[in-house]
Amino acid sequence: MPEMLTVLDVVQRSAAFLESKGVESARLNAEWLIASALGMDRMKLYLQFDRPLKESELADMRSKVARRAKREPLQYILGSTPFHELDLKVDRRALIPRPETEQLVELALGSFGENDVAYRIVDLGTGSGAIALALAFALPRAELFAVDASREALELAQENALGCGLQNRVTFILSDWFSDFDVEGEFDLIVSNPPYLTEEEMGSAEPEVKDYEPHSALFAEKKGLSDLEKIVQGSFERLRAGGVLWLETGVKHRQPLADLCQSLGYASVEGVDDWSGRPRFVKAVK
Repeated sequence: MPEMLTVLDVVQRSAAFLESKGVESARLNAEWLIASALGMDRMKLYLQFDRPLKESELADMRSKVARRAKREPLQYILGSTPFHELDLKVDRRALIPRPETEQLVELALGSFGENDVAYRIVDLGTGSGAIALALAFALPRAELFAVDASREALELAQENALGCGLQNRVTFILSDWFSDFDVEGEFDLIVSNPPYLTEEEMGSAEPEVKDYEPHSALFAEKKGLSDLEKIVQGSFERLRAGGVLWLETGVKHRQPLADLCQSLGYASVEGVDDWSGRPRFVKAVK
């Protein structure tokens, strides 16, 4: 008679296997994958460690663990990820939203004094829609425009808007930055997490990043500055006086972007570090 495996048996074996493949936080990853296969929250897994597993359940677990062992991102396997106060669908059409980008949302929200004002906001390179939808959720009267050059990414963002009940709050626009963005009027906020990795950074990235996430959303020419420069230049004429541009950037981009902002006539520029102390964000005020 074949050995009857329990939930704990499979968690331990999966964790050891994932660790052997170089997966960080292997035990945590194993727990998430097995909970997903069982259709339950990870914390409930602890109450069922002694539960024997059926072969049909084991097959789904093996499939998920095998995908993670090939370094496919955990979020793509699970199919969703939490972001700010939302739960977003994620797949290979767009980048996985990071905690640092949640900080960008917090910084952007800090630009406003009141939440019930009809601010006009643009999210450039929206990807999964994370930034635009988080801002729409937090600012109930704001007018949001989410822009991306990838039709597939925009479709994912629209699916997330529908899933979050925010489909009537955001206008989605297919455009390479501002090239096909023909919305009239000025804006209170333009925010973007654009591609900014250099060729060197792409080469040294973890397999989860370089082998699975869309390169067009990661890599930029001119040592990672090409898209950032386009955004800084295009935003200046579209921001109202006092309007704010918030950017997520590469580690060496703060000074070049500050110089560019000053040459264009922005009233002020400042850099902000992320929670780990990395120079990640730039704020420019018109």
